[in-house]
Amino acid sequence: MNEQRSGGAEEPASPKGASASMTLAAAALESHNTPERASDAAADGADALGADAVSGGGGGGGASASASQASTSASASAVGRGVGGGASGGGSKMQQQQQPQLNATDVRELREIKQLLWGDNVREDVFKRWSQGFEFSEVEPTALVQKQGGPCAVIAPVQAYLLKIIIMDMPGIKLTEVSYDKCQSLLIQALCNILKNCRTPRYRIVHLMRRRGVASAEPATKERSPSATAESAAAAAAAAAAAAALETGVASGQAEGGGGQDLTGADIDLATEATPASLSSELSPEEFHNRLHTLHFDDYDSLARYYMDNYDQLAHTYGVLLFMYSVFLTKGSEQVAAEVSDTSEPLIHSTYGYGAQSLINLMLTGRAVAHVWDNEQDVGGLKLRGICEQSDIGFITLMEQMRYCTVGSFFKNPRFPVWVMGSDTHLTVLFSNEKRLVSPETPSETGRRIFKSYDPEGNNFISSTMLRDVLAALNLVSEPGYVSLMQKRLDPENLGIILLNAFMDEFFPLERRSTPDTFELLHYNGIPGSNENNKVRYYCGSAILLEGDLKSICTSNPMVTCLQTKWPNIEINWHDTHMPSLN
Repeated sequence: MNEQRSGGAEEPASPKGASASMTLAAAALESHNTPERASDAAADGADALGADAVSGGGGGGGASASASQASTSASASAVGRGVGGGASGGGSKMQQQQQPQLNATDVRELREIKQLLWGDNVREDVFKRWSQGFEFSEVEPTALVQKQGGPCAVIAPVQAYLLKIIIMDMPGIKLTEVSYDKCQSLLIQALCNILKNCRTPRYRIVHLMRRRGVASAEPATKERSPSATAESAAAAAAAAAAAAALETGVASGQAEGGGGQDLTGADIDLATEATPASLSSELSPEEFHNRLHTLHFDDYDSLARYYMDNYDQLAHTYGVLLFMYSVFLTKGSEQVAAEVSDTSEPLIHSTYGYGAQSLINLMLTGRAVAHVWDNEQDVGGLKLRGICEQSDIGFITLMEQMRYCTVGSFFKNPRFPVWVMGSDTHLTVLFSNEKRLVSPETPSETGRRIFKSYDPEGNNFISSTMLRDVLAALNLVSEPGYVSLMQKRLDPENLGIILLNAFMDEFFPLERRSTPDTFELLHYNGIPGSNENNKVRYYCGSAILLEGDLKSICTSNPMVTCLQTKWPNIEINWHDTHMPSLN
């Protein structure tokens, strides 16, 4: 991560660290979706500007020298008042770093992200199910509430990262005693962690605006100091002049092949900031996408400060969607598309609204690969990519027991004792304060894991012909003569199989496992209807790992069946009468 801190004077009324472009993506998205509106450009300057920005290409549209000068002179006084509060030293430095621009790259990528997520059409009922903010439970301060089915693909990973931070930074704290302000801070940390996993030099955050097409003296993103409001009439006149100059310049630049022209602080304001009231109102999918706007941040601290100062963007109706779009935009639409194995199917199911595995993996690891096994697997000559390294957050799923997938060690053994749990319809979160559950593997545990990787059906034996591959994978002696000797020793009756217990006794006879025999697990399900009295809270259970490698399959208890994909010989007793649900 190439992180850089913004220099210059800090402006308390600004979005706190927006370092580069605040892109009016809405205009171009709307002109893309409804090209017939181009004829209304004279009545709606925002639509004309957006259309020009798209057709101008990667530079954000050309501008002639005369138009550029007109734009700059028309807005120079407003910029001086707005960025840096009129300061001559640090203010000019901040002004240089916080220049809004019409960025055609963001416009294009938001279109592509919309296509990746929803496909050709956004179904309104599915969109409504995803339209919710990040909201905490009334009875469990740190537990997020999921109002309808679908957005668990975002909410569950966010909840998992939030719990990871608590386990890592707040050991021993009572979860019921965390203050509301602290919960907000934990949520912001979790979101920033997920964005940081994208490993890009800049964070590109999607912001929702209240309306478009009105040239206003007020800033779209609080980029002017309070003193600027005293001269709103002059600022409005400057913005109008800049709009006219820019509109002429963009058209001229396109004809001449000129480069893109950045707009400085108060050039033009085509959209006003969303307020809590406006964020709570329902928008159609088209209206939502027409009001998207972006902010760029160069460092983690500025990003966290933006979310703290604009918490309403997270808490109100479209908070989950805005964050999801921010992850995709920060990662980059082209990079996401390259990692997704099949872009012909949308990442949000068009009928049921659940998220694809690529979406879940992107939220958990920063990579939008479609599979959950370790590294790559060759399937019929195709290289199918899975998880390439140990994840902060784990993933286990009931689908593995049903033989629909194989979850690799990187997901089953994360860095922190937190796992997202998958059923056939929903995602929940499992976690523990027992850090030994994720302690480094002992050689014995490595041997058991490698052996089982050659036993995908869980029979606790392998064909004797596989012994050489297992020994090679463990970096043990695998010479043909030695392998032949060990085959006879481990399979004395010449049955053609080698039992797991015999293998472990031979190569790892005395080593104890690092995982404790007993520990406590807690479970979270964000849907109120899946909780007692419709109140989202955590459920605690005492787990015990039984001796031996045999496990019982209990199809009537999906929770235990899912847990056994991680701990084959686990039993658990929940402390409450209410049995936690995976659905």
